Amino acid sequence: MDDVTPELTERFERYCDTKDKELPPEILGELQSMLRLYSVSPEELYFKWEAYGMKMGGEETRLDLKTARDFKKNVQDTLERESRAKAAHARNEGKRVASTPRVGMNSPGDVFGMLDGLVPYTPRPGARNGVNGSTTKRRSNFETPASKANKSHETSSPGNALTPKGEINGRPVFDFASRQSAGDISEQLNGDISLPDPPEERPAEARIKLKANTDMSKFAYKTMATKLSEASEVLDDRIDEFRQIIQEHLNLEDSEFGNPSHQSPSEIIAVGRIASDASEGKLTDSSLVLEGSRRWGSGRRVPLKLDALTSYNFFPGQIVALKGTNASGDFFTVSSVIELPLLAQPATKPDELDTYNNRYLDTPDSDPENVRPLTILIAAGPYTTDQNLDFSPLHTLFENAVTSYADALILVGPFLDAEHPLIRTGDFDIPTHLTTPDQATMSDLFRHHVSSALQSFTQRLPTCSVILVPSLRDAHHRHAVFPQDRFIKKELALPGKGIQCVTNPMMLSMNEFTVGISSLDILDMLRKEEIVGGEARYINLYERGARNVIAQRSFLPVFPPTARDRLALVAGVEEKVVDGKGGEGGEETNGPTPFLPLGTMVDTSYLKLGEILNVRPDVLITPSVLNPCVKVVESVLVINPGTLSKKRAAGTYARMIVKPAKIEDQERERGFAIAHKMWERARVDIVKI
Repeated sequence: MDDVTPELTERFERYCDTKDKELPPEILGELQSMLRLYSVSPEELYFKWEAYGMKMGGEETRLDLKTARDFKKNVQDTLERESRAKAAHARNEGKRVASTPRVGMNSPGDVFGMLDGLVPYTPRPGARNGVNGSTTKRRSNFETPASKANKSHETSSPGNALTPKGEINGRPVFDFASRQSAGDISEQLNGDISLPDPPEERPAEARIKLKANTDMSKFAYKTMATKLSEASEVLDDRIDEFRQIIQEHLNLEDSEFGNPSHQSPSEIIAVGRIASDASEGKLTDSSLVLEGSRRWGSGRRVPLKLDALTSYNFFPGQIVALKGTNASGDFFTVSSVIELPLLAQPATKPDELDTYNNRYLDTPDSDPENVRPLTILIAAGPYTTDQNLDFSPLHTLFENAVTSYADALILVGPFLDAEHPLIRTGDFDIPTHLTTPDQATMSDLFRHHVSSALQSFTQRLPTCSVILVPSLRDAHHRHAVFPQDRFIKKELALPGKGIQCVTNPMMLSMNEFTVGISSLDILDMLRKEEIVGGEARYINLYERGARNVIAQRSFLPVFPPTARDRLALVAGVEEKVVDGKGGEGGEETNGPTPFLPLGTMVDTSYLKLGEILNVRPDVLITPSVLNPCVKVVESVLVINPGTLSKKRAAGTYARMIVKPAKIEDQERERGFAIAHKMWERARVDIVKI
């Protein structure tokens, strides 16, 4: 167990009081005990600890001896529940001929007794619990709805802007105003660059010039109209394109490539897509197959044998170039993996850099030798906790932007989260200013909570450029597939000046440097889907995921995306049975299955719009539920700002300070384009809201 001590220390030392970068012996003993008992790796244990911290809902759960033992008990309880559920499922697999028995009116358990003692039972008058905790279906009400139902139960949102104190579903209500550690920096890059002082005079105009590097008009396609023939051609073309790129980069002949499914003792280079031959479950070494294109691989799949590799990292949908042989005709033995060539770095000529550097001046009379660096704030949704819709974190972010005279504010969805408990149930107050509240839509709710706040912000700081990036979880957005179209400003009553609605994903230029943005949680998706072996295990998880995105030249390199049932469960809601008049106490009917996360809906025919073209971005923004971080990977500044609001706690955002580009005399004389080197001249802080 000594060989895992350094990795345990590296992952857990920041959560507890350490001396000389060593974990206390009693805590280290508990962690090592969990590794032995549950047969997990230090990385898996670390992920379980992160999930435990999110469940506790604290700012950052500290790891002491008591917490370690509570964590151990939580892991044990979770494994026991999963084991009992699987056993019950196996016992009842062949008992589905007869109809499912109904639970009695006052029965506190489920049909098979699976949940006895595991979940609290709260009887509700006139209602019955669904089988296995499933939700109950509401009976249709065809009468004209009232302007707003009178709700007095504990999950109702308040009628005013105040957050109610007390408990919801047995959990304490989080009071955003009383949060701790606001403004603390949890991670930092280039901390030697100081924060700029407020300007002596307000900037005369916006100091950032935006330019779209993505053709946003192509994203307005008709969804739910995918043809299988078109989808297969897109997937085939991607393999063939990478084959051409590798051939040109390495100056190879056609004869050096081959079909990996054909039996031959000769060593060849096979280019294809990683896939799994299992119908469900995570990719494993035994289920790993290589899928070739119809032109160069007959469209067939061949199993891969990786025994000769000292290091590998694969995930479904990954385009790879493998060198090896298929002597038996049964499998392709891989001898080495050929690295994919990376896109070129973006660069700008010296005279153009001079023009952009002049934009750093607040006024024409400002001192060019003492310019103020740019301030860019980056945040990702959700923008309010699961317990209300007051959007306090978003309003606080606007205040921070005004105070720091931010030059740009990048807001990544979801804004109205479709997985929010109140949005899912419709259990919120209709804005009082609406003349027809019974006909209100999610767009009305967006205008009330978000658009009005943006209008006020742009009036207070008109020189700040606000960039809105949609999410697949935005309940008000009609385009709910990836690649995703932008918001329509007119529908959402967004100000015409100062706010830019962009697509998901988006490549844009901010002055000279290029920024790539996507609201997909690709880092967590890669963590769930990848298999890693050999030396690749010791590469940082975030760096490994970011490099896969950059090397694959795609904001969504995983195909198919992670299944909904493998994503983290969303917050539960209290379901009620209603009668035909809209009140409670109606007859119970069979309800739907428990609510699953929305997942990643993809239109395969348009996946080309989700690729990174021409150059690598200088800055790559990839929000994730994983711990917020900032890394430099392949000369790209990779930023995960975290979420501005957690389920029952305040979240984080990223603050980027950008200094003007320096031009050496020799570079100016040559006149060649100069790399932007954002990893040197940008400071990035992960700040607690």
